[in-house]
Amino acid sequence: MKRIILTWTLLCCCLWGMTQSDLLLEDFNRNRLQKQKTGMLILGGWAVGNIASGIILSGQREGSDKYFHAMNAGWNAVNLIIAGFGYYGAFKGDPASFDLYQTVQEQHKFQKILLFNAGLDIGYMAGGLYLIERSKNTSKNPERLKGFGQSIILQGGFLFAFDLVNFFVHSGHNEELKQWLSSVRFDGQSIGLTWQF
Repeated sequence: MKRIILTWTLLCCCLWGMTQSDLLLEDFNRNRLQKQKTGMLILGGWAVGNIASGIILSGQREGSDKYFHAMNAGWNAVNLIIAGFGYYGAFKGDPASFDLYQTVQEQHKFQKILLFNAGLDIGYMAGGLYLIERSKNTSKNPERLKGFGQSIILQGGFLFAFDLVNFFVHSGHNEELKQWLSSVRFDGQSIGLTWQF
């Protein structure tokens, strides 16, 4: 009888530990997806503001300012689409559907995307500088080149800051994953898991 009670007690403790671990992992994924949704709402808000002001101001301005605002509107139409798809993907994500491996994969994949995008943003700003320099040496649409260049520098600068802030927000979450992964042991023949209560 003592063995049965001991076995049941150990089994209940193991199940309780696994349940707690699953709940912590689900909370981690819920938090990760919420951060992604918040980021996409910020990007979407920036896009809507730029589209509205770009449409209005491009009709009221002349010269390079007209092209600056027109490019802001056009650029942010793309940002709005990206924000919409990003929000939808995070919204549809089920926090309970990710195991530990998938959680680590998703966390690091998203961080890599943010760093890659930050690199692209630097390229956008360099392209904007090129357009401004080119506008000084051409007689063919110099105001358009200058306005587009200024807009691309502004948009690239915002996206660079946005991507880096998002990267640091998400990488601050990595410590929790490190704690879970440090509890997994592999000795070449077996895998062990340590739970601390």
